Amino acid sequence: MGEIKDRDLLLAVDCGTQSLRALLFSTAGDLLARVQVEYEPYVSPLPGWAEQDPEIYWNSLCRACGRLKTEHRGYFDRIAGVGITTQRNSMVNVDRSGKPLRPAIVWLDQRKAAPPFVPRHVLKLLLKTIGLDRTILHIQSEGKCNWIRQNQPEIWDATFKYLQVSGFINHRLTGRFADSVASQIGHIPFNYKKMRWAKSPEPSALFFPVEQEKLPELLMPGEEVGQITSRAAEQTGLGEGIPVIACGSDKGCETIGAGVVDRSMVSLSFGTTATVQTTSDRYFEAIRFMPPYPAPIPGRYNPEVEIFRGFWMITWFKKEFAYQEVMEAKEKGIAAEEVLNRHLLRTEPGAMGLVVQPYWSPGLQHPSAKGAMIGFGDVHTKAHIYRAVIEGLGFGLLEGLQKMEKSGKFKAGKAAVSGGASQSEEICRITADIMNLPMVKGRTHETSGLGAAAVTAAGIGFFPSVEDAVSAMVRHETMFEPDPDNVGIYRELYERVYKRMLGALEAVSRLPCRKALQQSERNKKNERKDNNP
Repeated sequence: MGEIKDRDLLLAVDCGTQSLRALLFSTAGDLLARVQVEYEPYVSPLPGWAEQDPEIYWNSLCRACGRLKTEHRGYFDRIAGVGITTQRNSMVNVDRSGKPLRPAIVWLDQRKAAPPFVPRHVLKLLLKTIGLDRTILHIQSEGKCNWIRQNQPEIWDATFKYLQVSGFINHRLTGRFADSVASQIGHIPFNYKKMRWAKSPEPSALFFPVEQEKLPELLMPGEEVGQITSRAAEQTGLGEGIPVIACGSDKGCETIGAGVVDRSMVSLSFGTTATVQTTSDRYFEAIRFMPPYPAPIPGRYNPEVEIFRGFWMITWFKKEFAYQEVMEAKEKGIAAEEVLNRHLLRTEPGAMGLVVQPYWSPGLQHPSAKGAMIGFGDVHTKAHIYRAVIEGLGFGLLEGLQKMEKSGKFKAGKAAVSGGASQSEEICRITADIMNLPMVKGRTHETSGLGAAAVTAAGIGFFPSVEDAVSAMVRHETMFEPDPDNVGIYRELYERVYKRMLGALEAVSRLPCRKALQQSERNKKNERKDNNP
Protein backbone atom coordinates (compact mmCIF):
# COMPACT_ATOMS: atom_id res chain seq x y z
CA MET A 1 0.00 0.00 0.00
CA GLY A 2 1.19 3.50 -0.82
CA GLU A 3 1.85 6.15 1.80
CA ILE A 4 -1.28 7.57 3.47
CA LYS A 5 -0.34 11.04 2.19
CA ASP A 6 -0.80 9.72 -1.35
CA ARG A 7 -4.28 8.47 -0.47
CA ASP A 8 -7.01 10.97 0.26
CA LEU A 9 -10.30 9.36 -0.85
CA LEU A 10 -12.87 7.29 1.01
CA LEU A 11 -14.64 4.17 -0.23
CA ALA A 12 -18.12 3.74 1.23
CA VAL A 13 -19.86 0.45 0.53
CA ASP A 14 -23.66 0.64 0.88
CA CYS A 15 -25.12 -2.87 0.77
CA GLY A 16 -28.90 -2.62 0.50
CA THR A 17 -31.80 -4.98 -0.05
CA GLN A 18 -31.82 -4.67 -3.84
CA SER A 19 -28.32 -3.51 -4.75
CA LEU A 20 -24.80 -2.80 -3.53
CA ARG A 21 -23.20 0.55 -4.28
CA ALA A 22 -19.49 1.31 -4.12
CA LEU A 23 -19.03 5.06 -3.67
CA LEU A 24 -15.86 7.15 -3.73
CA PHE A 25 -15.98 10.41 -1.78
CA SER A 26 -13.48 13.21 -1.26
CA THR A 27 -12.93 14.73 2.17
CA ALA A 28 -15.06 17.67 0.97
CA GLY A 29 -18.01 15.29 0.54
CA ASP A 30 -17.93 15.24 -3.26
CA LEU A 31 -19.16 11.99 -4.82
CA LEU A 32 -16.42 11.27 -7.36
CA ALA A 33 -17.39 7.81 -8.58
CA ARG A 34 -20.32 5.44 -8.15
CA VAL A 35 -20.84 1.84 -9.20
CA GLN A 36 -24.08 -0.03 -8.51
CA VAL A 37 -24.57 -3.78 -8.75
CA GLU A 38 -28.21 -4.86 -8.63
CA TYR A 39 -29.61 -8.22 -7.51
CA GLU A 40 -32.94 -9.75 -6.62
CA PRO A 41 -33.86 -8.61 -3.10
CA TYR A 42 -34.65 -12.11 -1.87
CA VAL A 43 -36.01 -15.54 -2.73
CA SER A 44 -39.04 -17.13 -1.09
CA PRO A 45 -38.73 -20.93 -0.69
CA LEU A 46 -42.06 -20.79 1.18
CA PRO A 47 -44.79 -18.13 1.45
CA GLY A 48 -43.67 -15.28 3.67
CA TRP A 49 -40.01 -16.28 3.65
CA ALA A 50 -37.34 -13.85 2.46
CA GLU A 51 -33.81 -15.24 2.11
CA GLN A 52 -30.66 -14.28 0.26
CA ASP A 53 -27.37 -16.04 -0.44
CA PRO A 54 -24.78 -13.97 1.49
CA GLU A 55 -22.23 -14.68 -1.23
CA ILE A 56 -24.29 -12.37 -3.47
CA TYR A 57 -23.34 -9.46 -1.22
CA TRP A 58 -19.66 -10.34 -1.29
CA ASN A 59 -19.56 -11.10 -5.01
CA SER A 60 -21.35 -7.82 -5.70
CA LEU A 61 -18.73 -5.96 -3.66
CA CYS A 62 -15.95 -7.63 -5.63
CA ARG A 63 -17.65 -6.78 -8.93
CA ALA A 64 -18.26 -3.18 -7.88
CA CYS A 65 -14.64 -2.69 -6.83
CA GLY A 66 -13.46 -4.29 -10.05
CA ARG A 67 -15.51 -1.83 -12.10
CA LEU A 68 -14.32 1.11 -10.01
CA LYS A 69 -10.73 0.08 -10.59
CA THR A 70 -11.28 -0.28 -14.34
CA GLU A 71 -13.41 2.82 -14.87
CA HIS A 72 -11.87 5.17 -12.29
CA ARG A 73 -8.31 3.93 -11.78
CA GLY A 74 -6.99 7.36 -10.84
CA TYR A 75 -9.47 7.66 -7.98
CA PHE A 76 -9.31 4.00 -6.99
CA ASP A 77 -5.58 4.16 -6.31
CA ARG A 78 -6.17 7.02 -3.85
CA ILE A 79 -8.46 5.09 -1.44
CA ALA A 80 -7.30 5.73 2.12
CA GLY A 81 -10.02 3.87 4.03
CA VAL A 82 -13.11 1.71 3.61
CA GLY A 83 -16.41 1.91 5.51
CA ILE A 84 -19.31 -0.55 5.31
CA THR A 85 -22.97 0.34 5.83
CA THR A 86 -25.70 -2.23 5.22
CA GLN A 87 -29.38 -3.07 5.53
CA ARG A 88 -30.55 -3.73 9.07
CA ASN A 89 -31.77 -6.90 10.75
CA SER A 90 -30.57 -9.29 8.03
CA MET A 91 -28.62 -12.06 9.69
CA VAL A 92 -25.95 -14.52 8.50
CA ASN A 93 -24.88 -17.78 10.16
CA VAL A 94 -21.25 -18.61 9.40
CA ASP A 95 -18.78 -21.31 10.37
CA ARG A 96 -15.30 -20.74 11.81
CA SER A 97 -13.91 -19.80 8.39
CA GLY A 98 -16.70 -17.29 7.72
CA LYS A 99 -18.52 -19.53 5.24
CA PRO A 100 -22.32 -19.12 5.33
CA LEU A 101 -24.17 -22.15 6.65
CA ARG A 102 -27.56 -21.19 5.24
CA PRO A 103 -29.09 -18.29 3.31
CA ALA A 104 -29.32 -15.01 5.19
CA ILE A 105 -32.78 -14.29 6.57
CA VAL A 106 -33.43 -10.71 5.48
CA TRP A 107 -35.51 -8.08 7.24
CA LEU A 108 -38.59 -8.65 5.06
CA ASP A 109 -38.98 -12.25 6.23
CA GLN A 110 -42.34 -12.97 7.92
CA ARG A 111 -41.85 -16.41 9.47
CA LYS A 112 -42.52 -16.67 13.19
CA ALA A 113 -40.80 -18.54 16.02
CA ALA A 114 -42.17 -19.88 19.27
CA PRO A 115 -41.26 -17.43 22.07
CA PRO A 116 -38.40 -18.92 24.15
CA PHE A 117 -39.38 -16.80 27.18
CA VAL A 118 -43.00 -17.05 28.33
CA PRO A 119 -43.86 -14.97 31.43
CA ARG A 120 -45.67 -16.86 34.17
CA HIS A 121 -47.66 -16.24 37.32
CA VAL A 122 -47.17 -12.79 38.86
CA LEU A 123 -44.99 -11.48 36.01
CA LYS A 124 -47.56 -12.59 33.43
CA LEU A 125 -50.34 -10.83 35.31
CA LEU A 126 -48.27 -7.67 35.67
CA LEU A 127 -47.40 -7.56 31.96
CA LYS A 128 -51.02 -8.15 31.03
CA THR A 129 -52.11 -5.32 33.33
CA ILE A 130 -49.83 -2.83 31.59
CA GLY A 131 -50.63 -4.20 28.14
CA LEU A 132 -47.23 -5.71 27.35
CA ASP A 133 -47.93 -9.42 27.42
CA ARG A 134 -48.70 -9.76 23.71
CA THR A 135 -45.98 -7.31 22.72
CA ILE A 136 -43.29 -9.38 24.45
CA LEU A 137 -44.48 -12.58 22.78
CA HIS A 138 -44.68 -10.84 19.40
CA ILE A 139 -41.14 -9.44 19.65
CA GLN A 140 -39.73 -12.88 20.40
CA SER A 141 -41.66 -14.49 17.54
CA GLU A 142 -39.85 -12.14 15.14
CA GLY A 143 -36.41 -13.38 16.20
CA LYS A 144 -34.95 -15.41 13.35
CA CYS A 145 -32.29 -16.75 15.71
CA ASN A 146 -35.18 -18.34 17.64
CA TRP A 147 -36.64 -19.82 14.46
CA ILE A 148 -33.31 -21.35 13.41
CA ARG A 149 -32.71 -22.79 16.87
CA GLN A 150 -36.14 -24.40 16.84
CA ASN A 151 -36.34 -25.56 13.22
CA GLN A 152 -32.73 -26.06 12.13
CA PRO A 153 -30.84 -27.00 15.32
CA GLU A 154 -28.03 -28.61 13.33
CA ILE A 155 -27.39 -25.26 11.62
CA TRP A 156 -27.39 -23.45 14.93
CA ASP A 157 -25.01 -25.97 16.51
CA ALA A 158 -22.59 -25.52 13.60
CA THR A 159 -22.79 -21.71 13.76
CA PHE A 160 -19.55 -20.09 14.87
CA LYS A 161 -20.80 -16.51 14.53
CA TYR A 162 -24.22 -14.94 14.02
CA LEU A 163 -23.64 -11.72 12.08
CA GLN A 164 -25.30 -8.72 10.52
CA VAL A 165 -24.49 -8.35 6.81
CA SER A 166 -21.98 -5.65 7.83
CA GLY A 167 -20.19 -8.10 10.14
CA PHE A 168 -20.10 -10.69 7.36
CA ILE A 169 -18.49 -8.23 4.91
CA ASN A 170 -16.10 -6.88 7.57
CA HIS A 171 -14.82 -10.40 8.13
CA ARG A 172 -14.37 -11.03 4.41
CA LEU A 173 -12.30 -7.86 4.12
CA THR A 174 -10.20 -8.14 7.29
CA GLY A 175 -10.45 -11.68 8.64
CA ARG A 176 -11.82 -10.33 11.93
CA PHE A 177 -15.27 -11.11 13.33
CA ALA A 178 -16.05 -7.57 14.47
CA ASP A 179 -18.73 -4.99 13.81
CA SER A 180 -19.90 -1.53 14.85
CA VAL A 181 -22.29 -1.13 17.78
CA ALA A 182 -24.21 1.20 15.43
CA SER A 183 -24.95 -1.74 13.13
CA GLN A 184 -26.57 -3.94 15.78
CA ILE A 185 -30.19 -3.31 14.94
CA GLY A 186 -32.62 -6.19 14.93
CA HIS A 187 -33.91 -9.09 16.97
CA ILE A 188 -30.65 -9.85 18.75
CA PRO A 189 -29.47 -9.86 22.40
CA PHE A 190 -28.26 -6.25 22.45
CA ASN A 191 -28.52 -3.69 25.26
CA TYR A 192 -29.29 -0.49 23.35
CA LYS A 193 -28.94 1.83 26.32
CA LYS A 194 -25.51 0.56 27.32
CA MET A 195 -24.43 -0.24 23.73
CA ARG A 196 -23.15 -3.75 24.44
CA TRP A 197 -24.31 -7.34 24.23
CA ALA A 198 -27.08 -8.07 26.70
CA LYS A 199 -26.45 -10.31 29.68
CA SER A 200 -28.97 -12.52 31.46
CA PRO A 201 -31.42 -11.62 32.97
CA GLU A 202 -31.64 -8.51 30.74
CA PRO A 203 -34.79 -8.79 28.59
CA SER A 204 -33.19 -9.09 25.15
CA ALA A 205 -30.89 -11.86 26.41
CA LEU A 206 -34.01 -13.78 27.47
CA PHE A 207 -35.94 -12.99 24.30
CA PHE A 208 -33.06 -13.86 21.92
CA PRO A 209 -30.81 -16.37 23.74
CA VAL A 210 -27.83 -16.34 21.40
CA GLU A 211 -24.71 -17.71 23.08
CA GLN A 212 -22.18 -14.95 23.74
CA GLU A 213 -19.43 -16.81 21.91
CA LYS A 214 -21.51 -16.76 18.71
CA LEU A 215 -21.64 -12.95 18.67
CA PRO A 216 -19.00 -10.73 17.02
CA GLU A 217 -16.67 -8.35 18.81
CA LEU A 218 -18.21 -4.89 19.12
CA LEU A 219 -16.44 -1.66 18.16
CA MET A 220 -17.43 1.97 18.46
CA PRO A 221 -18.03 3.86 15.19
CA GLY A 222 -14.74 5.17 13.87
CA GLU A 223 -12.65 2.35 15.34
CA GLU A 224 -10.58 0.21 13.00
CA VAL A 225 -12.01 -3.23 12.25
CA GLY A 226 -8.79 -4.31 10.58
CA GLN A 227 -6.95 -4.00 7.29
CA ILE A 228 -7.59 -5.41 3.84
CA THR A 229 -6.04 -8.88 3.78
CA SER A 230 -4.03 -10.26 0.91
CA ARG A 231 -6.92 -12.58 -0.01
CA ALA A 232 -9.45 -9.73 0.04
CA ALA A 233 -7.06 -7.58 -1.99
CA GLU A 234 -6.83 -10.31 -4.60
CA GLN A 235 -10.61 -10.64 -4.84
CA THR A 236 -11.56 -6.94 -4.73
CA GLY A 237 -8.56 -5.18 -6.20
CA LEU A 238 -8.26 -3.01 -3.09
CA GLY A 239 -4.78 -2.38 -1.78
CA GLU A 240 -3.61 -4.76 0.92
CA GLY A 241 -3.35 -2.99 4.27
CA ILE A 242 -6.02 -0.32 3.65
CA PRO A 243 -7.89 0.19 6.96
CA VAL A 244 -11.55 -0.83 7.28
CA ILE A 245 -13.46 1.37 9.72
CA ALA A 246 -16.54 0.43 11.79
CA CYS A 247 -19.48 2.58 10.65
CA GLY A 248 -23.18 1.87 11.24
CA SER A 249 -26.48 0.81 9.70
CA ASP A 250 -27.79 2.34 6.49
CA LYS A 251 -30.46 4.41 8.25
CA GLY A 252 -28.04 5.66 10.91
CA CYS A 253 -25.44 6.62 8.32
CA GLU A 254 -28.19 8.23 6.25
CA THR A 255 -29.13 10.42 9.22
CA ILE A 256 -25.64 11.83 9.73
CA GLY A 257 -25.11 11.93 5.96
CA ALA A 258 -28.08 14.30 5.88
CA GLY A 259 -26.32 16.50 8.44
CA VAL A 260 -28.42 15.54 11.48
CA VAL A 261 -26.00 15.41 14.42
CA ASP A 262 -28.31 16.67 17.20
CA ARG A 263 -32.00 17.22 18.01
CA SER A 264 -32.22 20.60 16.30
CA MET A 265 -32.90 18.63 13.10
CA VAL A 266 -34.66 15.42 12.11
CA SER A 267 -33.92 13.14 9.19
CA LEU A 268 -36.77 11.96 6.95
CA SER A 269 -35.96 8.87 4.93
CA PHE A 270 -38.08 8.38 1.82
CA GLY A 271 -37.04 4.78 1.29
CA THR A 272 -38.66 1.35 1.16
CA THR A 273 -39.14 1.81 4.89
CA ALA A 274 -40.01 5.43 5.61
CA THR A 275 -38.51 6.76 8.84
CA VAL A 276 -38.20 9.88 10.91
CA GLN A 277 -35.02 9.84 12.98
CA THR A 278 -32.86 12.24 14.94
CA THR A 279 -29.52 12.15 16.78
CA SER A 280 -29.59 12.54 20.55
CA ASP A 281 -26.96 12.71 23.26
CA ARG A 282 -29.38 11.05 25.68
CA TYR A 283 -31.42 7.87 25.62
CA PHE A 284 -35.17 8.17 25.13
CA GLU A 285 -37.81 5.98 23.51
CA ALA A 286 -39.86 7.68 20.78
CA ILE A 287 -42.34 4.81 21.11
CA ARG A 288 -42.67 3.08 24.46
CA PHE A 289 -40.38 0.04 24.76
CA MET A 290 -38.86 0.69 21.31
CA PRO A 291 -35.23 1.62 22.08
CA PRO A 292 -33.31 4.26 20.16
CA TYR A 293 -30.51 2.73 18.14
CA PRO A 294 -26.81 3.49 18.61
CA ALA A 295 -25.83 6.31 16.25
CA PRO A 296 -22.75 6.29 14.01
CA ILE A 297 -21.50 9.11 16.24
CA PRO A 298 -19.87 7.46 19.29
CA GLY A 299 -21.98 7.66 22.44
CA ARG A 300 -25.11 9.02 20.73
CA TYR A 301 -28.48 7.54 19.87
CA ASN A 302 -30.85 7.56 16.90
CA PRO A 303 -34.47 7.58 18.15
CA GLU A 304 -36.69 6.46 15.28
CA VAL A 305 -40.29 5.95 14.19
CA GLU A 306 -40.86 3.97 11.00
CA ILE A 307 -43.59 3.21 8.49
CA PHE A 308 -42.66 -0.33 7.53
CA ARG A 309 -43.63 -0.35 3.84
CA GLY A 310 -43.20 3.40 3.46
CA PHE A 311 -42.40 4.66 0.00
CA TRP A 312 -42.69 1.11 -1.31
CA MET A 313 -46.29 2.31 -1.74
CA ILE A 314 -45.09 4.24 -4.81
CA THR A 315 -43.93 0.92 -6.24
CA TRP A 316 -47.35 -0.53 -5.41
CA PHE A 317 -49.09 2.41 -7.12
CA LYS A 318 -46.92 2.08 -10.24
CA LYS A 319 -47.67 -1.62 -10.48
CA GLU A 320 -51.42 -1.34 -9.96
CA PHE A 321 -52.34 2.02 -11.53
CA ALA A 322 -49.52 3.54 -13.55
CA TYR A 323 -48.58 1.16 -16.38
CA GLN A 324 -48.78 3.94 -18.99
CA GLU A 325 -46.63 6.30 -16.94
CA VAL A 326 -44.02 3.60 -16.33
CA MET A 327 -43.85 2.80 -20.06
CA GLU A 328 -43.61 6.50 -20.92
CA ALA A 329 -40.74 6.96 -18.46
CA LYS A 330 -38.97 3.93 -19.92
CA GLU A 331 -39.25 5.35 -23.44
CA LYS A 332 -37.90 8.72 -22.29
CA GLY A 333 -35.14 7.15 -20.18
CA ILE A 334 -36.24 8.88 -16.97
CA ALA A 335 -37.49 7.75 -13.57
CA ALA A 336 -41.21 6.94 -13.41
CA GLU A 337 -41.52 9.33 -10.45
CA GLU A 338 -40.71 12.21 -12.80
CA VAL A 339 -43.72 11.33 -14.96
CA LEU A 340 -45.87 10.78 -11.88
CA ASN A 341 -45.03 14.31 -10.70
CA ARG A 342 -47.63 15.63 -13.11
CA HIS A 343 -50.31 13.93 -10.98
CA LEU A 344 -49.10 16.04 -8.07
CA LEU A 345 -48.97 19.24 -10.14
CA ARG A 346 -52.52 18.87 -11.46
CA THR A 347 -54.11 18.23 -8.05
CA GLU A 348 -54.58 20.47 -5.03
CA PRO A 349 -53.36 19.94 -1.43
CA GLY A 350 -55.72 17.60 0.39
CA ALA A 351 -56.56 15.53 -2.73
CA MET A 352 -60.15 16.76 -2.65
CA GLY A 353 -60.71 15.14 0.75
CA LEU A 354 -59.20 11.74 -0.09
CA VAL A 355 -57.04 10.55 2.84
CA VAL A 356 -54.78 7.49 3.06
CA GLN A 357 -53.79 5.53 6.17
CA PRO A 358 -50.36 4.20 5.10
CA TYR A 359 -50.23 0.95 7.08
CA TRP A 360 -49.87 -1.35 4.07
CA SER A 361 -47.93 -3.52 6.51
CA PRO A 362 -48.79 -3.27 10.24
CA GLY A 363 -46.13 -2.46 12.81
CA LEU A 364 -45.43 -3.37 16.41
CA GLN A 365 -47.43 -0.46 17.75
CA HIS A 366 -50.49 -1.20 15.59
CA PRO A 367 -50.33 -4.97 14.86
CA SER A 368 -53.89 -5.13 13.50
CA ALA A 369 -53.76 -1.92 11.44
CA LYS A 370 -54.32 -2.07 7.71
CA GLY A 371 -54.01 0.43 4.91
CA ALA A 372 -57.11 2.44 4.04
CA MET A 373 -58.38 5.18 1.76
CA ILE A 374 -61.42 7.18 2.80
CA GLY A 375 -63.36 10.11 1.37
CA PHE A 376 -63.94 8.84 -2.18
CA GLY A 377 -66.28 10.77 -4.47
CA ASP A 378 -66.97 11.01 -8.18
CA VAL A 379 -64.47 13.89 -8.45
CA HIS A 380 -61.53 11.63 -7.65
CA THR A 381 -59.14 10.39 -10.31
CA LYS A 382 -55.96 8.35 -10.42
CA ALA A 383 -54.04 11.58 -9.84
CA HIS A 384 -55.90 12.17 -6.57
CA ILE A 385 -55.11 8.63 -5.41
CA TYR A 386 -51.41 9.18 -6.05
CA ARG A 387 -51.43 12.49 -4.22
CA ALA A 388 -53.33 10.95 -1.30
CA VAL A 389 -50.72 8.18 -1.04
CA ILE A 390 -47.91 10.75 -0.83
CA GLU A 391 -49.85 12.87 1.67
CA GLY A 392 -50.73 9.84 3.80
CA LEU A 393 -47.05 8.98 4.11
CA GLY A 394 -46.37 12.60 5.10
CA PHE A 395 -49.08 12.41 7.77
CA GLY A 396 -47.54 9.18 9.09
CA LEU A 397 -44.11 10.82 9.34
CA LEU A 398 -45.63 13.87 11.08
CA GLU A 399 -47.30 11.58 13.60
CA GLY A 400 -43.95 9.91 14.24
CA LEU A 401 -42.21 13.27 14.65
CA GLN A 402 -44.77 14.45 17.19
CA LYS A 403 -44.32 11.29 19.26
CA MET A 404 -40.56 11.72 19.12
CA GLU A 405 -40.69 15.38 20.15
CA LYS A 406 -43.03 14.62 23.03
CA SER A 407 -40.89 11.73 24.35
CA GLY A 408 -37.60 13.56 23.85
CA LYS A 409 -38.87 16.93 25.10
CA PHE A 410 -37.52 18.86 22.12
CA LYS A 411 -38.78 20.77 19.09
CA ALA A 412 -37.11 20.24 15.73
CA GLY A 413 -36.40 23.39 13.75
CA LYS A 414 -35.57 21.78 10.43
CA ALA A 415 -35.86 18.49 8.54
CA ALA A 416 -33.38 16.91 6.15
CA VAL A 417 -34.71 14.57 3.49
CA SER A 418 -33.04 11.65 1.74
CA GLY A 419 -33.89 8.35 0.10
CA GLY A 420 -35.06 7.43 -3.39
CA ALA A 421 -38.37 9.33 -3.40
CA SER A 422 -36.60 12.52 -2.27
CA GLN A 423 -35.46 12.91 -5.88
CA SER A 424 -38.99 14.19 -6.56
CA GLU A 425 -39.10 17.87 -5.63
CA GLU A 426 -42.91 17.80 -5.58
CA ILE A 427 -42.88 15.07 -2.91
CA CYS A 428 -40.41 17.15 -0.91
CA ARG A 429 -42.61 20.25 -1.15
CA ILE A 430 -45.71 18.36 -0.05
CA THR A 431 -43.87 16.87 2.92
CA ALA A 432 -42.47 20.27 3.97
CA ASP A 433 -46.03 21.65 3.97
CA ILE A 434 -47.36 18.71 5.99
CA MET A 435 -44.53 18.85 8.54
CA ASN A 436 -44.59 22.68 8.61
CA LEU A 437 -40.81 22.65 8.70
CA PRO A 438 -38.18 23.99 6.34
CA MET A 439 -36.71 20.93 4.64
CA VAL A 440 -33.24 20.63 3.16
CA LYS A 441 -31.77 18.17 0.69
CA GLY A 442 -28.09 17.44 0.19
CA ARG A 443 -25.98 17.49 -2.93
CA THR A 444 -26.14 13.71 -3.32
CA HIS A 445 -28.97 11.23 -2.75
CA GLU A 446 -26.29 8.69 -1.71
CA THR A 447 -26.73 9.89 1.87
CA SER A 448 -26.00 6.59 3.62
CA GLY A 449 -22.74 6.31 1.74
CA LEU A 450 -21.82 9.89 2.62
CA GLY A 451 -22.46 9.19 6.31
CA ALA A 452 -20.27 6.08 6.17
CA ALA A 453 -17.57 8.08 4.39
CA ALA A 454 -17.67 10.71 7.16
CA VAL A 455 -17.23 8.06 9.86
CA THR A 456 -14.39 6.50 7.85
CA ALA A 457 -12.69 9.88 7.39
CA ALA A 458 -12.76 10.47 11.15
CA GLY A 459 -11.61 6.92 11.83
CA ILE A 460 -8.45 7.22 9.76
CA GLY A 461 -7.63 10.62 11.25
CA PHE A 462 -8.64 13.05 8.50
CA PHE A 463 -10.90 14.82 11.05
CA PRO A 464 -10.80 15.01 14.88
CA SER A 465 -14.34 13.58 15.22
CA VAL A 466 -17.30 12.28 13.25
CA GLU A 467 -19.11 15.58 13.92
CA ASP A 468 -16.20 17.50 12.38
CA ALA A 469 -16.24 15.18 9.38
CA VAL A 470 -20.01 15.70 8.90
CA SER A 471 -19.57 19.47 9.19
CA ALA A 472 -16.92 19.44 6.46
CA MET A 473 -18.49 16.89 4.13
CA VAL A 474 -22.26 17.50 4.20
CA ARG A 475 -23.63 20.37 2.14
CA HIS A 476 -27.32 21.18 1.67
CA GLU A 477 -28.13 22.14 -1.90
CA THR A 478 -31.90 22.71 -1.85
CA MET A 479 -34.36 24.08 0.72
CA PHE A 480 -38.14 23.70 0.66
CA GLU A 481 -40.02 26.26 2.73
CA PRO A 482 -43.56 25.36 3.85
CA ASP A 483 -46.40 27.26 2.17
CA PRO A 484 -48.61 28.75 4.96
CA ASP A 485 -51.83 28.22 2.98
CA ASN A 486 -51.06 24.54 2.38
CA VAL A 487 -49.92 24.09 5.99
CA GLY A 488 -53.40 25.10 7.18
CA ILE A 489 -55.15 22.66 4.85
CA TYR A 490 -52.91 19.78 5.86
CA ARG A 491 -53.10 20.51 9.58
CA GLU A 492 -56.92 20.45 9.48
CA LEU A 493 -56.95 17.14 7.56
CA TYR A 494 -54.37 15.69 9.92
CA GLU A 495 -56.17 16.68 13.14
CA ARG A 496 -59.77 16.12 12.03
CA VAL A 497 -59.40 13.08 9.80
CA TYR A 498 -56.03 11.30 9.80
CA LYS A 499 -55.53 11.07 13.58
CA ARG A 500 -59.04 9.64 13.98
CA MET A 501 -58.78 7.07 11.21
CA LEU A 502 -56.95 4.37 13.14
CA GLY A 503 -59.50 4.21 15.95
CA ALA A 504 -62.47 4.50 13.62
CA LEU A 505 -61.21 1.71 11.35
CA GLU A 506 -59.91 -0.60 14.08
CA ALA A 507 -63.04 -2.78 14.07
CA VAL A 508 -62.83 -3.12 10.29
CA SER A 509 -59.14 -4.02 10.52
CA ARG A 510 -59.87 -6.79 12.96
CA LEU A 511 -62.70 -8.39 10.96
CA PRO A 512 -60.61 -10.76 8.84
CA CYS A 513 -58.03 -11.38 11.55
CA ARG A 514 -59.59 -14.59 12.89
CA LYS A 515 -59.61 -16.26 9.49
CA ALA A 516 -56.11 -14.99 8.79
CA LEU A 517 -54.87 -16.37 12.12
CA GLN A 518 -56.49 -19.72 11.43
CA GLN A 519 -54.83 -19.85 8.01
CA SER A 520 -51.53 -18.83 9.60
CA GLU A 521 -51.75 -21.70 12.04
CA ARG A 522 -52.44 -24.13 9.19
CA ASN A 523 -49.43 -22.74 7.31
CA LYS A 524 -47.22 -23.18 10.38
CA LYS A 525 -48.28 -26.81 10.77
CA ASN A 526 -47.54 -27.50 7.11
CA GLU A 527 -44.21 -25.68 7.45
CA ARG A 528 -43.20 -27.86 10.41
CA LYS A 529 -44.09 -30.97 8.42
CA ASP A 530 -41.98 -29.77 5.48
CA ASN A 531 -39.01 -29.08 7.76
CA ASN A 532 -39.34 -32.29 9.73
CA PRO A 533 -40.34 -35.00 7.23
